[in-house]
Amino acid sequence: MAIQRKGTSPATFDLFADEPPQPPAVEQIGPASFVLRGFALPLVDRLLPALESVLIQAPFRHMVTPGGHTMSVALSSCGEFGWTTDRSGYQYTRINPQTGEAWPAMPEVFMELALAAAREAGFVGFIPDACLINRYIPGAKMSLHQDKDEHGYEWPVVSVSLGLPAMFLFGGHQRSDSSQRVPLLHGDVVVWGGVDRLRFHGVMPVRQGEHSLLGEQRINFTFRKAR
Repeated sequence: MAIQRKGTSPATFDLFADEPPQPPAVEQIGPASFVLRGFALPLVDRLLPALESVLIQAPFRHMVTPGGHTMSVALSSCGEFGWTTDRSGYQYTRINPQTGEAWPAMPEVFMELALAAAREAGFVGFIPDACLINRYIPGAKMSLHQDKDEHGYEWPVVSVSLGLPAMFLFGGHQRSDSSQRVPLLHGDVVVWGGVDRLRFHGVMPVRQGEHSLLGEQRINFTFRKAR
């Protein structure tokens, strides 16, 4: 299948400890930034089939950065806009350059999750028009960067983690600022906006492991208001 789903039992793989302490439901990592622990779990049974449908229409691809570097993370998108990168630069487009067609519509359950998570973090009225979907296999990473290709920064970024654990790096407003290391597990959602909207962030290389639902991969999708 497109996202290599496995059985239906709960996830048991843990990158950080055999039996980690249970974190609080909401962790604040910045003045306007929050980790909502396990927030997506009640919707997983609907999220995964919806995600597979999107990926049938817009398969993952490894894009090339303007500097000529092939990204270790494979990408897709859904919604009114999708995000692309090539040697000409980074941009949002209405058309998937790989297929020549419009990006798949954003599934209802995706929108439901995005709106609920944004409200939980205090961003009422957020309606995303783009969802970027990233696939990390062991060893894949995302370098520190800012999400600044959107036309306005008044709305947050809502980031959903599924599958293998990852270590999220949440830095400051300068690339040289020190970064927090925030462990993210299956079902966790991170929301950042307001004064934190342009903070640098990234993902450390994903460690080897196997998730009971998604196998040897981490799926991450981020909701944004692109235009």
